Formats: sequence, C-alpha cells, structure tokens
Amino acid sequence: MSDKVVTQLVDEAVRRHYTRRDIVRRGAALGLSAPAIGMALNAARPLPAFAQDASNPLGVDPAAGLEVVIFDGGFGNEYAVNVNTMYNALYPDAEITYTATIRLGPQFQPRFVAGNPPDVMDNSGAENLPIATLVAEGQLADLADLLAAPAYDTEGSSFIDTLVPGSQETGVFSGAQNVLLYAMTVYGIWYDQTWFAEQGYTYPTTWADMMSLCEDIKAQGIAPWTYQGQYPQYMRLLFDQMVPKQGGLEALVALDNLEDGAWLSEPVVAAASALRQLYDNGYILEGTEALSHTDSQAAWLQGQAAFIPCGTWLENEMSDLIPEDFVMVVNPSPSLEGDVVPFEGVGAWAGENFHVSEQGKNVQGGKEWLRLLFSKEGARFFSENTKAPTVVVGAADGLDLGVPFQSAADAIANAGDYTFASRYADWYPQLSTDSRDQFGRMMTGQASVEEALQAIQETADAVKADDSIPKYTREI
Repeated sequence: MSDKVVTQLVDEAVRRHYTRRDIVRRGAALGLSAPAIGMALNAARPLPAFAQDASNPLGVDPAAGLEVVIFDGGFGNEYAVNVNTMYNALYPDAEITYTATIRLGPQFQPRFVAGNPPDVMDNSGAENLPIATLVAEGQLADLADLLAAPAYDTEGSSFIDTLVPGSQETGVFSGAQNVLLYAMTVYGIWYDQTWFAEQGYTYPTTWADMMSLCEDIKAQGIAPWTYQGQYPQYMRLLFDQMVPKQGGLEALVALDNLEDGAWLSEPVVAAASALRQLYDNGYILEGTEALSHTDSQAAWLQGQAAFIPCGTWLENEMSDLIPEDFVMVVNPSPSLEGDVVPFEGVGAWAGENFHVSEQGKNVQGGKEWLRLLFSKEGARFFSENTKAPTVVVGAADGLDLGVPFQSAADAIANAGDYTFASRYADWYPQLSTDSRDQFGRMMTGQASVEEALQAIQETADAVKADDSIPKYTREI
C-alpha cells in the first residue's frame, strides 16, 4: 500500500511541479512515514519541471495533452473552441481532447470517482456535477497560483486584478478559490418590448400591478406567464431575488446558513405566495409543467405567453428562433407590499462554473486554459458571440451588443448595491434538489405554499443535522 501511495505522490509532484516543501506536506497528508516521504523526494528530484517565466507563468508542460469539457447550453461552445485555438497557438505540441455536452453529471461523474477526471471543466447546467460535493471530496484544485499569475493580455496586472471586484466570491470554499465564474448574469422577468409598445403596456413595478396586467393579457386569450416547467428551479431563482427585496439580505442569508425556521419566515412566505398567485389565477400557460427550458422559451417567443423568468443566456440560447420584430428585455421582479429594497433590486451574479481537477493529468495546463479564457481577447470573443457580458473588466468596451444586452446592463447599473444571489443550492445538493421539486409541486397546485415550504425546511434541517455534510457560512 505504501509503495502505491509513494508512486501516486511522485506522479503528482511531476505533474504539478511540487517543491520539496509541497512533497513533504502532501506526503504527510497521505499518511506516509518519513522514510516513505524521503523515497518520494528522491524519486521526484531527477524528473524535469517546466520553468515558470513571463511566457509560461504557470509552468505548463508545452507538450502535455489537455482535456477540456464544456457545458453546451445557453452560451453555446464556440467561445471555448476559440480558447482551444489560443492555447494551441502557445503550445502547438499539446493535443486537446474536447467535449461539449449538456449531460455533465451522467457522463463525467464516473470519471471523477475513478480518479480520471478531465483537466478543466465548465460545470454548469441542469445536469451538472454538484460542486460542493466535488469540493468536499478534494476533487478541485486550488487556483491561488492562477489568481496571482500575470494576466494574459493586460500588461502590469495580475489575473485577479482584471476581474470585476467581488465576482469570484461564490467560488471560494473554506478560504480556497476552487471555482471561477465567467459570465455576468442578470436574472429577471423577460418580455417583448415591441408587443408591449403595440398594446400600450408598461412593465409593472409592483406585484399588484403585475396581477392587474396579467388579467388584461389573459382577457386577450394569451397566457400571461410561462416558465421552464421541467426545471422549476427557474422559478426558485426568481424567488431568490424576491426574498431579500421583501426582508433584506439577511432573509436570504438565513436560507444559505441553514438558520432554524428560515424557510418559514415571513419574507419567504410572502415571496412564495406571490408566485403561487400565478397558478391560482390561471395566469400560467397550459401545459407549462411538461415543457423543457427551450420548449417554454420557444412558446414565449411565439407569443403564447407574455412573461418568462430567465437569465441573460436567454438570447443566445434561443437565437435561431427569435422573430425579427421580437425585442426581448429584462426587468427585476415587481415589488411586493412591504418590500424593504427598491424595485430596482435584481438577481445578478457571475455564472458558468469553471474548475480544474485536482486529479487531472495536466493541472497547470487547465489553469493556463482558464488564464486564456479570462483574458480580454477570450472574453471579448465570448461577448461578441453570445451577447452576454463577462467578469473581465473592459472586455466588451465599444461593442454594440443590442437591446437585450443593454437592458441587462441597465438593470445592473440601476440596482447599484441591490444585487442578489443565493448560495444554498450550490452548497447543499440535496437542498437544491428538494427545493426545486417542491417549487414544481407548488407551481402546479400539487402542494400548497405552506406544504412546500415545510418540506423544504425539513430538508434544510436534515442537512444541518448531518455531520457528514460540510457546512458553509455566509456573512451579511
């Protein structure tokens, strides 16, 4: 057993360019004795490492293969293919194995379990691998050296200095940056500006006005709302901005921190009850619960429904189906009675979860791929092709990306400090699954608001009581 672990340590030392101190520390963590650690030191010493210099700050092996896996969802994957080209321009001898898919979990979870994961991954979408679980299992590399590395194309700046301040906070677990977030996402309620103008409608800023407008729209024989029925977390994400607008950020943080009774608090009940009114009043497109995300979005584009909740990936995801005169715009959730945050408060966060595998064959190459992705060149290509902003400061300067892009930019600017993002679904996979399912039951009349929230609270309590689940804490 000891020989096998020593061999494992030597392999890690070579792939990750461990110093003598790194080898000693890692050997101790693996439970090796001092003589065994000495064997690893002796075995690793004569093996070559790759110099870190201005042209290769992360010490990448220029001939090592690299495996890249991308979630081929709303943003497509052309931007990742572009980064592959950038990588091969720097390292022409490196063979890149590339996969674009929407079924990350089913395809790649067995690889992580077997200790043979891809090197770098965009772990996003409905069937992603639970990131908190990967972190807890030690599957994700610490990206500290990447953050400190020189930016690819911003002279005099480190990698982290080129990113929007605060945009990477949700990728930190127990003090380590294990995940990087790429796309700046605005999450709100979308509608067709052209049709609204034709009807003389204005977007409602209060929930009471939303209900009144929905009644008018319904009277025309058009469904006021639809949503991504097979994926009811889309409605939960809307709820996640309504809760802090009703009760302040502390109401959302209470959900993230598994506080006792948080899912039964007044702001939570108020937000969930407002959403339930859409079902109770018959404002949801018939058959919505059976629709996929793209099917519901297609129905909305066809004029079958007036409103749909989604993030700023919507335009790119549906680009082939957008009618010529359809001008999609996004706005925050309308204010509930008693809200403590202005109407302009909106869900906004950095999305698309990129990480490098701790057990990957080319860890430093994976980090280098991310250095290129998060460059101005890589980010500008992304924005031009997806009509979505990134976390890279200045990358989209001077680009005219259309009305939807501008409406999202305006939403962020108007919100100021009132932008919101939850963490509970990322931190606790079971809570994510159960809350999603209960929102589905609530929005289809299978469960009352009280029943759904009570069920979610019971899951939150079970997670809190389970000592085998790592816990995370969010400060206000």
